[in-house]
Amino acid sequence: QVQLVESGGGLVQAGGSLRLSCAASGRSFSSSTMGWFRQAPGKEREFVAAIAWSGSSAYYADSVKGRFTISRDNAGNAVYLQMNSLQPEDTAVYYCAANWVGPSQYTSAYNYWGQGTQVTVSS
Repeated sequence: QVQLVESGGGLVQAGGSLRLSCAASGRSFSSSTMGWFRQAPGKEREFVAAIAWSGSSAYYADSVKGRFTISRDNAGNAVYLQMNSLQPEDTAVYYCAANWVGPSQYTSAYNYWGQGTQVTVSS
């Protein structure tokens, strides 16, 4: 069993920054692939970023490439999403997720999910 708890969401003006955190407990975190997804009202949950267990490989959706950075701290059982140059279209509930099969952009590839944290970007 794995528990994932996101934090760091909030209200920010366009052009601003936020750093999301996801604290993990339970099954071996250091061997997991971690992903961030987001879901805006009325839309499907979409891939944002993923990072391999070692932290050596990271993957991003085209919409966030160059603005968002995913990182992890295996000793601290945490994964982060640094979000810069935020835009109103980034408004969504952000979720972290874990799997042990490798980085994927598909929600079905992830076994465990957090409860989400709201990010709202005002124009």
